[in-house]
Amino acid sequence: MTTYVYETIPAHADEQPKLYELRQGMNEAPLTTHPETKEPIRRVILGGYGVLKKDAAPASPGCCGGTDCC
Repeated sequence: MTTYVYETIPAHADEQPKLYELRQGMNEAPLTTHPETKEPIRRVILGGYGVLKKDAAPASPGCCGGTDCC
């Protein structure tokens, strides 16, 4: 089971969405309503992960590979 982050879909522009963490199987479709409150929700896509290569060069200092371009 994986934990996913969901948020409510505000009915009005001045409402802030509420965030929830819900456990689901990876093969399950994203939920559209909260299982308990029945509020409309949507899955929040968060940052992912990178793929590391064994022969990759070490990271250079600075945000631009050590140059002063930033």
